[in-house]
Amino acid sequence: MKFALFFANRGFMPAELIAQARKEMAEAVSKAGYEYLIMDESATRYGAVETRDEGALYHDWLKSHDGEYDGVILCMPIFADENGAVAALRDAGVPILMQAYPDEIGKMDFKYRRDAYCGKFSVTDVFYQYKIPFTVYKPHVVHPLSKEFAQNLADFAAVCRVVKGMRRFNLGCIGARTTAFKTVRFDEVTLQRYGINVESFDLSELIYKVNKKSDTDEKVVAKKRLLEAYTDFSRVPEDRKFTLAKISVVIDEYINEYHLDAVTLRCWTEMETILRVCPCVLISELNDRGIPCSCEIDLTSAITMRALYLASSQPAACLDWNNNYGDDENKVILFHCGPVAQSLMRGKGQVTEHKMFIKNDPDSGWGTNEGRIDSFDMTFSNGFTEDGKFKVYVSEGRFTDDEIEKGYFGCAGVAEIPDLQNKLLRLAKGGFKHHTTIGKGRLKAILEEAFGTYLNYTIVDIERN
Repeated sequence: MKFALFFANRGFMPAELIAQARKEMAEAVSKAGYEYLIMDESATRYGAVETRDEGALYHDWLKSHDGEYDGVILCMPIFADENGAVAALRDAGVPILMQAYPDEIGKMDFKYRRDAYCGKFSVTDVFYQYKIPFTVYKPHVVHPLSKEFAQNLADFAAVCRVVKGMRRFNLGCIGARTTAFKTVRFDEVTLQRYGINVESFDLSELIYKVNKKSDTDEKVVAKKRLLEAYTDFSRVPEDRKFTLAKISVVIDEYINEYHLDAVTLRCWTEMETILRVCPCVLISELNDRGIPCSCEIDLTSAITMRALYLASSQPAACLDWNNNYGDDENKVILFHCGPVAQSLMRGKGQVTEHKMFIKNDPDSGWGTNEGRIDSFDMTFSNGFTEDGKFKVYVSEGRFTDDEIEKGYFGCAGVAEIPDLQNKLLRLAKGGFKHHTTIGKGRLKAILEEAFGTYLNYTIVDIERN
């Protein structure tokens, strides 16, 4: 990622404080592994911005680098001039992090006193008036080379990834919604207003393309080898391995041709009855590849999966709120047949025949990647469209080491979520579906900042007292 650096000035403050800040902020960003853009120090007084005219110079400099930066760090080494900052950044078009330097005990005379503690409010107040979105973190003042700012910077980078990745992207919808699942309905026009472009494909076309593929096709052969290395395919009949490889190649063709950033797939029952496979393991592999994919045409789950992936840089998963875990009211078994990314599982999965299809149509459901979800802190989220708005919730919990009996089918894990029963009440009353999506790590603050401050999603609070 790359950040544009902005330095505020106030004329009666000492110039050496600006020079020091330029050096320290550049060091902090580089140390964190990011790149930066910095305006030449000769462009304005000390390379900082105080007046509207200096702000206009910075504005034009920033526009000359349009598309090169993912966020702006507004550094206040001293009490800042809000007018110059507004003129400079009102058209930035990316997240803006407010950082203000702390004063030091023993350096509070006029020569060294910064007053950035106070000046930060001048800038945030006027940005609020101008409706320029910005990000602030604790502590109120923080040194760029401190461990606290290093965490602020990591969180801000995650916000920038989410905002950049969610503002405009293509989502592939392969197949129509299953008639029985009205729970996954969505409004395509509403999503377009949020920059989410839906490309729809009929499942019959996918089946036609799969049937046209040959077992000797180089891409099919290569994909079969990749899948066999991805997880345990030892029980799968050879002809079904080829069919799964062909489906994966066709999905890749859709992704490449239409520049899809995420996918949702109609996974049953046509694939099982016609192609005699179940695509769970293909969804698993796509998620591990960094292409969020949900099953059952739950398109809005693919949206929150993409956000979770962007926030954590790790795969996300779409899971059912499936079972209670004994009498523990704060624990729930989250499950799906087998589309969970292998990297989120305790060990290598086992590709099996789908237990639900064995009942009535044996040998029709090869492709579920069974196993158990690993233990880790997690964030869960989902959304839906209503009245022209995209409504979304975000909360946190953790997957535990609790065992699930061997006979339990699919890929699942026990999640412990504080105050779970009240949260479930709010999800049910709020119109949310039987799916949730999970990502690795504690990402609630990052997602709510991106969703609420920059993307204008409607956040539903399921944690209120």
